[in-house]
Amino acid sequence: MNSRRFWRLSAIVALSLAVLPSGAIAQQKSLKDQLVGAWTLVSVINEQSDGTKIEGFGPGPKGIIIFTSDGYFSLLQTRTDLPKVAANDRAKATPDEALTIARGSIAYYGTYVANDADKIVAVKIEASTFPNLIGTDQKRIVTSITPEELKFTNPRTPSGAILYTVWKRAPAP
Repeated sequence: MNSRRFWRLSAIVALSLAVLPSGAIAQQKSLKDQLVGAWTLVSVINEQSDGTKIEGFGPGPKGIIIFTSDGYFSLLQTRTDLPKVAANDRAKATPDEALTIARGSIAYYGTYVANDADKIVAVKIEASTFPNLIGTDQKRIVTSITPEELKFTNPRTPSGAILYTVWKRAPAP
């Protein structure tokens, strides 16, 4: 091949690469890769079957969800106004204290699989502070994900409500 032809081909290849969208060359991260890490809770909106919307864990809820690269996850969500147990022993909470705490918090963990095509995170719950969830398979529909923010919908809660949850990427410790 002569040098003129080599340079002509090189120019064509370079121009072709320059006009391709960057996603065509560098594959976008998978949903699972984008999820991995810790996310802190921003909000939980609970939409009832009649269309009423409430903040399920009150204003400014606290929580974290952690996704590991090997397919495990853990979640904790809580109201910020939970009462202290007067006896200072969780096993000695009064019925009212226990009910308020149970209504204002949830924790569970298990395994997950992320489906890139449907933007669905399928979770299998292995343990929970609400035992009725143990052993269930659930879906979270990812409506938006960026390096800083994760939004997903839980379309079928045990109560029949739809949950809209917003998380932000947890800062490095």
